[in-house]
Amino acid sequence: MNPDFAKFWTPSATAVDQPPTISFAPEKLQQLQQQYFKDAAGLWEQGVHGAVSARDKRFAGPAWEANPLAAFAAAAYLLNTRTLMGLADAAQTDAKTRARIHFAVEQFTAAAAPSNFLAFNAEAQKKAIETQGESLAKGVANLLHDLHQGHVSMTDESVFEVGKNVATTEGAVVFENELFQLIEYKPLTAKVYERPLLLVPPNINKFYILDLQPENSLIRYAVAQGHRTFVVSWRNPDESLAHKRWDDYIEDAVIKAITVTQDISAAKSINALGFCVGGTMLSTALAVLAARGQAAKGVSKTLPVASVTFLTSFIDFSDTGVIDVFIDEAFVKYREQEMGEGGLMKGKDLSSTFSFLRPNDLVWNYVVGNYLKGETPPPFDLLYWNSDSTNLPGPYYAWYLRNTYLENNLVKPGVALVCGEKIDLGKVDLSVYIYGSREDHIVPIGGAYASTQVLPGKKRFVMGASGHIAGVINPPAQHKRSHWIRADGKLPKTHAQWLAGATEHPGSWWTDWSDWLKSHAGKQIAALKTYGRGKYKAIEAAPGRYVKVKA
Repeated sequence: MNPDFAKFWTPSATAVDQPPTISFAPEKLQQLQQQYFKDAAGLWEQGVHGAVSARDKRFAGPAWEANPLAAFAAAAYLLNTRTLMGLADAAQTDAKTRARIHFAVEQFTAAAAPSNFLAFNAEAQKKAIETQGESLAKGVANLLHDLHQGHVSMTDESVFEVGKNVATTEGAVVFENELFQLIEYKPLTAKVYERPLLLVPPNINKFYILDLQPENSLIRYAVAQGHRTFVVSWRNPDESLAHKRWDDYIEDAVIKAITVTQDISAAKSINALGFCVGGTMLSTALAVLAARGQAAKGVSKTLPVASVTFLTSFIDFSDTGVIDVFIDEAFVKYREQEMGEGGLMKGKDLSSTFSFLRPNDLVWNYVVGNYLKGETPPPFDLLYWNSDSTNLPGPYYAWYLRNTYLENNLVKPGVALVCGEKIDLGKVDLSVYIYGSREDHIVPIGGAYASTQVLPGKKRFVMGASGHIAGVINPPAQHKRSHWIRADGKLPKTHAQWLAGATEHPGSWWTDWSDWLKSHAGKQIAALKTYGRGKYKAIEAAPGRYVKVKA
């Protein structure tokens, strides 16, 4: 287990002095016990007749079925896992403690799967025999390689190079400061909409998740739809940025990017998009700008952003899903003491933590393939991006933890003080497009939907299939997945109520968003053939230097 991941489970003094009360109803324990003995007897009966089958993709290969002992071990493991998870769910305690027990049991059982051990993995054994041990030698080589690079390989990283075969949409850096570079993209149409589009990606990852390959690039898609497109490319923080705060990123990055985009395009207002944490920062920046506008002679000043899109973003942190198991006062205070005045939250530690939210798919799957079977994972641009981690400045990270996940201050009018302003998201009155992914484990669909109840302007909510990334990066040409829209436009209090009146549509949500964005983009004008304007000159070709810096 990653050392930093383990810190999440370091008990605080408070936790030791006042342990949570946990009990189990006798009738639930009896029910679990009876079910276990019934299933165990059935499993033994199947084993006697050689008909054991473990219905789990980890044990689905023919080698498992052909090996009665391995099949029985897998089936017994699944029975024990079901019982332990049932026991965790039956715990009578507060909801947070129950969630933590459930998470801990999930981590333990995922790690204990017989597929993770050569002595029990029938497929790995079969391959070792067939290759005369070559797979084992390759597995050791893969393990040494991953130890050297500091993370488990999820893809063949040697295939990809930023600027060569990922992040290839043509453009130029037109502004930079110590926090970010602003990239302007070359138009792909003779005419563009007069109101430009600024994309604010998460600084917890690199921007090119929005520009992987030409065929799945949201950036290229926006440019092809006639939008003059700009994107924030975050600098990967080193010790020189270890003192930067949330306020610095809002004032000197997000608000600055809005201002520069306005200056270059000579537009009174722009359209903006925020993805994940980028959406949280964008909403905060808009609230700061709204507060400054309200303060001007007591009247509302027009925001420099006409419409905003939020993709899998938290604004209201009431429903944060599994991540909530990490967050409490003791943990946040520990982080504040550790790095609240300076330091770096390492990208590899953040990446490891997010991977363990889905341990079977994002950790043990690769341990088995890479090390036990000696396989090289196939090239996959999304997983290459996922491994290209970024650091975060400690003060920024500490402020974020307390004011969002712990105290949910952004949705409390006048509570959060940002850039010298007491912010109120109720003053951010503009058109909003909100997208959430149905199976998102980082921003649960209920958390994404909660933004509809916070912002006052005209809103459209759309739900896509799949998870945090795959749901977003779903180009229309691939004809994959589905999305859901509510034709009457109503936004009831909960996502469940919204979904009850929603209709499923096949394919990507991108086309719906494109139609919505065009209605907010103004008239079309002739596309310029040069980058920047006035003092903003092309500094270097996209994707620029910042995105190439490794953590």
